[in-house]
Amino acid sequence: MKWQNALKDYQLFLKIERGLSTNTVEGYARDVSKLLVYLETHNVSESPLSIDKETIQQFVYTLAKEVQPRSQARIISGLRSFFDFLIFEDYRSSNPTDLLESPKLGRKLPDTLSEQEIDSLIAAIDLSIPQGERNRTILETIYSCGLRVSELTHLQLSDLFFKEDFIQVHGKGNKARFVPIHSSTQKYIQFYIDQIRSHITPQKGEEDILFLNRRGKRLSRQMIFMILKGLAVKINLQKNIGPHTLRHSFATHLLKNGADLRAIQQMLGHESITTTEIYVHVDTSHLQKVITEFHPRG
Repeated sequence: MKWQNALKDYQLFLKIERGLSTNTVEGYARDVSKLLVYLETHNVSESPLSIDKETIQQFVYTLAKEVQPRSQARIISGLRSFFDFLIFEDYRSSNPTDLLESPKLGRKLPDTLSEQEIDSLIAAIDLSIPQGERNRTILETIYSCGLRVSELTHLQLSDLFFKEDFIQVHGKGNKARFVPIHSSTQKYIQFYIDQIRSHITPQKGEEDILFLNRRGKRLSRQMIFMILKGLAVKINLQKNIGPHTLRHSFATHLLKNGADLRAIQQMLGHESITTTEIYVHVDTSHLQKVITEFHPRG
């Protein structure tokens, strides 16, 4: 079996059998591709079926000199998944990465913004231009609903259920979930649709996309990043922020104000609550209030 054939089958498996998104599948493929580059560079003629632990270990040693521990752990995890796939398909009987140790990683807490910082970002938007109204609506929507940037750029007119106060969001692996949306955010979206979007001619295939650029195409992820970076510079915000910062802030502010962790998990679209639990470590000020209010020694 050749590497490229195995990699192609693996990508189909991730997409069809596991229902992963295109971005996630490409990420897994990049992990395997790094191993292929190593084999080619060092003239190692091992196939996916014959490669052993020692060769993988040498690759990891080389990797440790080139990338940060977090990236190294990600690549090892990707390789482990690839060889698990080969075992699942009965191509191999063992996984050469099983005894590899990933670098020990500390818990990385997400960056967040205060409510005042978010208000300042939005207040810095130039509303005298049509893109300003659109950009304000984008920021309000991400922060109001805790969306990933890909979920925002793929949001459609047919996903808006304002009578029920919900929007439908298509998350990782195209899994749909319903997220509550505040009435003020609904007004921003409706104003954008009526006053701004109505004057844009959508390109073919983009007719249902909510947020469009001036040429009638959906916004790219990079454009959303650029909008936020520009606003951060404008208000002299000394933080490295992106769309995910607003999503993290959404979850952190909900938790701080007493929201249930399980409800936050559902709104964020996390498969495991352990992913959501990281927000408990971001702001612990509410924990003292819980002890004071509920513990008999409070």
